[in-house]
Amino acid sequence: MSVALRPGTLPAVFMRGGTSKALMLHRRDVPGDLSVWEPVFLSAMDSPDPFGRQLNGMGGGVSSVSKICVVARSERPDADIDYTFVQVVVREGRIDLSGNCGNMLSAVGPFAVDEGLVEASDGPVRLRIFNTNTRKLIEAHFAVDDGRTLYRGDLAIPGVAGTGAPIRLDFIDPGGATTGRLLPTGAVRQSLDVPGLGPIEASLVDAANACVFVRAADLGLTGVELPAALEAIPGLLDRLGRIRRAASVAMGIAPDLDAAVRIVHVPFVGIVAPPLEAGSLSGAAVRADDIDLTARVISNGVPHQALPLTATLCLAVAARIEGSLVHEAARPTDVALRVGMPSGILTADAAVTRGPDGWRAERGAFFRTTRPLMRGAVYVDAAPLSA
Repeated sequence: MSVALRPGTLPAVFMRGGTSKALMLHRRDVPGDLSVWEPVFLSAMDSPDPFGRQLNGMGGGVSSVSKICVVARSERPDADIDYTFVQVVVREGRIDLSGNCGNMLSAVGPFAVDEGLVEASDGPVRLRIFNTNTRKLIEAHFAVDDGRTLYRGDLAIPGVAGTGAPIRLDFIDPGGATTGRLLPTGAVRQSLDVPGLGPIEASLVDAANACVFVRAADLGLTGVELPAALEAIPGLLDRLGRIRRAASVAMGIAPDLDAAVRIVHVPFVGIVAPPLEAGSLSGAAVRADDIDLTARVISNGVPHQALPLTATLCLAVAARIEGSLVHEAARPTDVALRVGMPSGILTADAAVTRGPDGWRAERGAFFRTTRPLMRGAVYVDAAPLSA
């Protein structure tokens, strides 16, 4: 049995993983019943916050930095670590455990090594991570030196200043992570009946996390708009929200539209276009010749500043599925897919096969960097319970 440091605090490490940040918690230090996690986690991050800034907690006002990862040594024979991802909704008083976070996944293995949850010899390390949200296995490959994770390196990722040591993440059999099926409706593309909008052509794909992909042109967009420009278009986020909810019901994630309102993490909405010249948030140009696809993603109701990693993996898988809207927009390639997005270019690889039973995603992979930012205790108004 383990308890928090004292009533009103939780031991925590604050880490960046990819283009996200989260509180990293030991499973032993949080209440055993998931139903009582919510008040503790909402207090830690400062949600709900009608101002959208989370100044009274550890959150940063956008979904990519309002996250919590709960980590434990796994008792499964096929895994080393169990990882539960918690999305803390910024403006609403609730948490969402419906999906995985690929960016923060890059921090899970290093956290486990540094916190002594697993033993690792110096040199290259492979850890098997079981994501409890999606019940999928992911292999994390990184380096350990003198018993600690090696964080310094030469890999630069778009959206993060500086460089770090590479963390390779291999998703094993990522299809059906949310719904149990790579193509939840059985169709590669379909006409989605969206209440208040009418029919719109979409591809509903579930790999690493469920996504609904639509053409930028069908929304009156070019596909190269930056997040602020998307938010400034009157009614656009409402239309995209309607598409997301209709897709949620069609994919079987939510039983009805009212329930779909409360499941905010999945499906992601992906807006796709062919390779196009574009600007980026850093001011650097994204050249059409350097990418295979242009994409923007709506995450938790707002345009993502980069791309969620699980959505990027789903894009790479969908690009290999003939007939999908992503396949239609992407430049044909036999190597990793290069996606032009708001923060630059993101690359993800996927292996997809087609057999008698249909399409199957065998694996997906990408590289991230991570870094611990702080170790200590986080204050919470709702006193944590013994685990």
